[in-house]
Order: sequence, then C-alpha cells, then structure tokens
Amino acid sequence: MTNLKTLYKEKVRDRVQTELGLKNVMQVPQLEKIVINVGLGEALQNGKLIESSVDQVKVIAGQMPVVTKAKKSIANFKLREGSPIGVRVTLRGNRMYQFFERLVSFALPRVRDFKGLSRRSFDGRGNYSIGLKEQLIFPEIDFDKVEKVQGMNITICTTANSDEEGRCLLTQMGFPLRK
Repeated sequence: MTNLKTLYKEKVRDRVQTELGLKNVMQVPQLEKIVINVGLGEALQNGKLIESSVDQVKVIAGQMPVVTKAKKSIANFKLREGSPIGVRVTLRGNRMYQFFERLVSFALPRVRDFKGLSRRSFDGRGNYSIGLKEQLIFPEIDFDKVEKVQGMNITICTTANSDEEGRCLLTQMGFPLRK
C-alpha cells in the first residue's frame, strides 16, 4: 500500500467522518479515480506530437495512455472523423494514490507564483478539475526531450455527494486549496 492510502485509512477517514458528522464509515467519501487528459489540436499538422505526448503522459502517470480520436468531422478546423486529437489515461487504485501524492508534494509547488488552487473548480458532485499550462512541472519529464510545451487537464473524481464533502476530503489529504 502507498503512504497516502495508509494515511487515508488510519487518519483522514476518521477526521472527515467527524468533520462531516457521518454516522457510518462507509459514508465517508474517498478518491475514486484520476483522469489525465491532453488535448492536441496541433496534432493534425504534426503527427509526431501524439507520440511524444503518449510517452510523456506514460512517464507522468506510470500507465499507458489511450489516444483519443475525433468523433465528428469539422471542416473549419480541418478535422476529420477518426483522426487522433488527444491522449487520456485513467488512474485507479495504488497508481492513483501515488500520482496524487506526487502531484501535491512535487508538481504543484513547482508552478510559478503558486498560491493554492481555486475553490471554485468543483463540479457540484465533489469532483475537482485542474488545468495545467505545462507538463514540465512534473519532475519525471526530461526538459531536453520536450519538443513542445503543452497543457493538460487533471480531474480528481471522488465518491462525495456534494462539493463540501469533496472539499473536506481533499483538504484533509493535503490538497492545496486557497483559503
């Protein structure tokens, strides 16, 4: 088991239960999955961009990502149905906890002028989304091998029923939300 998972089971779960006033341990929200998505609009002109993104997301997540393809053809964007336009990976279990720990302890503090994440990025059901401008904040990425700096969306899905429950869970796990 990872450090964060044991921390959750030993300390965080009890704290969240008392803070939210839940009677049963099974009602306490927990992390369900983390989805990392990289949208590559420029991949239509440069085919090597997809391959380099797959390699980078694989290093960041520790798991092989899936190449996403266009669902519709859009003439204005020179987009054809079935052409590759992104990379996505879904993390669960131990890999999810390891990624969460690396994100909170190493990657987010490396963001320039970081003062914490917005409290408004919850979706109404306890899930949180972050948009990162560059993949270089992850220490696993070799700066010299990066052809193009690209952003990514990270969605942290929880079993919480409301934003307040999700906020309580993430702050107890050390997630850096602004005051």
